[in-house]
Amino acid sequence: MRLRHVSMMGALVLATALTAVSGHAKDYPAELAGHAVLPAATFVPPPADAPESFAISGRFAEPAKGRNETVGSIKGTSFLSDKAAPRETGLSLPFKGQPVQGFSGIKKLANGNFIVLTDNGFGSKANSSDAMLMFHELKIDWAGGKVDRVATKFLHDPDRKLPFVIVNEHTPKRYLTGADLDIESIQPIGDSLWFGDEFGPYLVRTDLDGKVTGFFETKVEGKVVRSPDHYALTTPAVPGPIAFDVRRSRGFEGMAASVDGKFLYPLLEGPLWDAAAKAWETKDGREYLRILEFDVAKGEYSGRSWKYRLELNDNNIGDFNMIDADTGLIIERDNGEGDPTTACNGPAKPDCQNVPAKFKRIYKIDLKQADAEGFVKKIGFIDLMAIADPKKLARAGGKDGTFTFPFVTIEDVAVVDADHIIVANDNNLPYSSGRQIGRQDDNEFILLRVPDFLRAK
Repeated sequence: MRLRHVSMMGALVLATALTAVSGHAKDYPAELAGHAVLPAATFVPPPADAPESFAISGRFAEPAKGRNETVGSIKGTSFLSDKAAPRETGLSLPFKGQPVQGFSGIKKLANGNFIVLTDNGFGSKANSSDAMLMFHELKIDWAGGKVDRVATKFLHDPDRKLPFVIVNEHTPKRYLTGADLDIESIQPIGDSLWFGDEFGPYLVRTDLDGKVTGFFETKVEGKVVRSPDHYALTTPAVPGPIAFDVRRSRGFEGMAASVDGKFLYPLLEGPLWDAAAKAWETKDGREYLRILEFDVAKGEYSGRSWKYRLELNDNNIGDFNMIDADTGLIIERDNGEGDPTTACNGPAKPDCQNVPAKFKRIYKIDLKQADAEGFVKKIGFIDLMAIADPKKLARAGGKDGTFTFPFVTIEDVAVVDADHIIVANDNNLPYSSGRQIGRQDDNEFILLRVPDFLRAK
């Protein structure tokens, strides 16, 4: 989850720029094969041995105003709405219990269920100290359109593997929160789970119960890189400017794993700082992101890396998973939400959308076909704003045989079988309203039939 305000001017620039996007990636068709929904207002109680305070979450949603213990007293508003005319989402903080909320990272399990990762909290390090970090096993009933939560596990660090002070530092179990880590990607490998974090950025390894067993800093070309939220930078020893290489909240948003489980491929969400050029990394005026390679057995970066060029500057990636040994899926999207046909063309109003969704795509990339500079080949893409729905399976968002997925943060994609992929949104509870103006987005899962896309070379 990342709460950024996008201006109306930015939306107009985006709309114009879309007509100028270049490249040879082909647009492949996608057909809706299933649509399931987990309601936004889905909560779980904290573990019995967690501090009593975690029975309530979101009490720090307004950092400038301090603590607020009154459940339901802070109205949720879309973080993309104009500050002069905030659009309410219909849900209010604090919450009783811990929100299952939006998901950032998904992978199919051997039993046909899916493992998903709850996003880190309420949008920032400052307001998420009472949001517990957790992951879930979900069973999806495509025919009935329902999502069942089979199990939930909470991350904890009783063996003190993390090298910094955490919110629950002096408790026995040392449960982790959204003020400790911003975990955005998950990969199960053997008897371990691997998480990609945005604060450091870091890699964190746990056992299948969520107990931290390993912690790894990020290295690019042999150098440790850090964001402003890295534990070594948040409390500098001497006054003065802080040097960092990764933008805040642009660490490991997506992270794939090789099909044999030997390597992880964490993907930075933003470009690195080029100290020589005194600018963020670009190629021919377009920002690019680093895909790194991490050797799981050795517990270190291999030194190999690739580059992923964004189609439009300021776009974000949402998730990354491999299809086979060489090809993978990456979500690339803009920072808009909602159907563009309902957008405002004038001053901000409470019932309008100022930053509509325009660019929501899933790209197929090929690491093996990278060029001499390391830029991966973009083979093709699926447009999530133009999904065919001939069987009228959409439970919301369908019109005239077309289904749209107009969420600001689409952060889950994985292969289901030879013909299908699964896609899901992070609903930024309670700060997103992309499906219906004035209503908090649910957690939506879609099954897409894309045989030509998956077989494309």
